[in-house]
Order: sequence, then C-alpha cells, then structure tokens
Amino acid sequence: MTISDRIRSRLGLLVCTSCRNGGLAARDEHLLCTNCGTAFQVVRGVPRFVPDDSYAQSFGFQWNVHARTQLDSVCGKPISRNRLFETTKWPADLSGQTILEAGSGAGRFTEVLVTTTATVISCDLSSAVDANYRNNGDNANLLIVQASLLNLPVRPRSMDKVICLGVIQHTPDPAESFSALANCVRPGGELVIDVYAARLRSLLSWKYLLRPITKRMKGEKLYGLIERATPVLFPISEFLYRILGQFGLRLLPIVHYPKLNLSPGLSLRWAVLDTFDMYSPAHDHPQTLAEVKRWFDKAGFADVAVEYGPNGIVGRGRRPAGPV
Repeated sequence: MTISDRIRSRLGLLVCTSCRNGGLAARDEHLLCTNCGTAFQVVRGVPRFVPDDSYAQSFGFQWNVHARTQLDSVCGKPISRNRLFETTKWPADLSGQTILEAGSGAGRFTEVLVTTTATVISCDLSSAVDANYRNNGDNANLLIVQASLLNLPVRPRSMDKVICLGVIQHTPDPAESFSALANCVRPGGELVIDVYAARLRSLLSWKYLLRPITKRMKGEKLYGLIERATPVLFPISEFLYRILGQFGLRLLPIVHYPKLNLSPGLSLRWAVLDTFDMYSPAHDHPQTLAEVKRWFDKAGFADVAVEYGPNGIVGRGRRPAGPV
C-alpha cells in the first residue's frame, strides 16, 4: 500500500478543520475539503492541518533531536508498552477498532498502538510528526497527521478509543483540550488520558522554581545548556540515589530514572531529553483528581476511574452507548 493509497483509505474518518462540515478528497499533494474547498498540504507523507508548531515548537525540536531515544525497540525494554497497557487497561488485540492518539511526539506509544492491529490515527501539533513518520510510517494501519488538539481533523464521535498521554497539561487550556478529545469518542467508546498532578511535592520542585526563566529561553540555547550540564550532574544524581533513594533524585535540577535499568549511555540521553522536556514547554498546568473527575462528568462519561498513575493522574471513561 503506497502512502497515497493509505491516506485515501482513511479519508472517511477525516473532516475539514476549516468548516468542520466537509469531507476530504485527495488531489495531488493536497487534501481538499469537498464543502469549502480549503486545501491542506501533504508534506513528507503527513497531512498538515496547521500552518506551524504554534506554542509546541520546543516539542518539535526535542522529538526530532531525540527521535528514537524512548522507543521500546531502541531501549530493548517494554517501557512504553507497559505504561500504555497499564494506564489504559486495554487488551493487546484491538482488531477492527479505530484509535485516535493525540500528542504523539516521536511515536513511542504509536509504536505500541500499531501492534494492536487497530486503525491508528496519530496526531501532533508540532513537527514531531516527522520523527514519528520516520519511526512508524511504514505501518499500513497508521495515519499520521499534524493538527491541533483543539481542532482535530476527525469526525465527531467517530473513534472507538482516544488516548492522550503526557500532553494535556502542556496545552493553553487543559479543560478545553479534554473536551475536544471527548468529542471524538463514539457512543460506547473509551477515552484515556494522563496529566501532571498538582501535588505539593511536585509543585515544590526545581521545575517550577526554574521554569519562569527556562520557558522563555530559545529552545536551542536551553538544550545546549542542559546537554552540557547533565553529564556533570548525572553521576552526582546516581550517588545521591544510592544513599538517599528517590529523595536523592529531587536534590538536583535534572531528571534521572535509575529504576528503568537502561544502559549508561541511553540513561544519560533520557536524562537530557526529559530535563529539557521539563523546563522548555510554554505551558505546564498540573491538575487535581477532583478537576479531572469533573472533566469526565461534564462530558457525560460513565465507568469513570480517576487515580494517581505513573505520570501523575490517569483518567479513564466510556461514553454511554445510548443518547447522552
């Protein structure tokens, strides 16, 4: 199946992001709205529904620099796979279903989702879609698009499953972002998110002390600073972890994951990547359990579970099969 054929075969799931009414037709290197005539470019195999990265430029930068750092296929460990299935509680076989992955980054979870054999539409606002396409674009059951979470190019209430991990807190309005995701879930379908938790121990950290400065720095300059500082601080962090455990990891302004048991070189690359990921985003809005629960309730979801998880707060819910 060629890239052109793959896009054509998924057009029935897509909608124009300009008028929200028209379907899309493939024409040369564009997708044309059948209602308003708006043309969307297809660049390097990826339909582009936004003109640029907007507030997500730092993510585009980091995921193209670290395109393969967090892939299970590179780590040799099922780190992303375990997090995805422990968070979602989904079975490994989702044949015949359609999944929307919002905020794909370089595709660490995309790599896992395509193994379910579901049809996967994976989107990101940033140029990280190019890294994801290089990593996963050969999968016939995958369509990658560049689009805003607030204006997704999928038909309302059409997705069997919607997943958004590690993203909502980085949008300007997390509640509005959640609502946009919920609107994509079909009756009987499921939505799973995770979001940073607004807990005292998290808020009293190096991240929120330094972010007022670092989020205003140019990405390349900040990355260069972190790339130089992390190898110096990394062995100190390892020493503090050995004598003080998890508390020791909080004493230095870098990220370190000794429990993942990665090779020394890969562990250092994860540290550089996630330290940059911690300080660079334009937005970082942690949430409470009660607030996330309100999001699901307002959207009319049932079987809602909101709890602390590996990346903060995990929320799961199902849109009732009958009229809402």
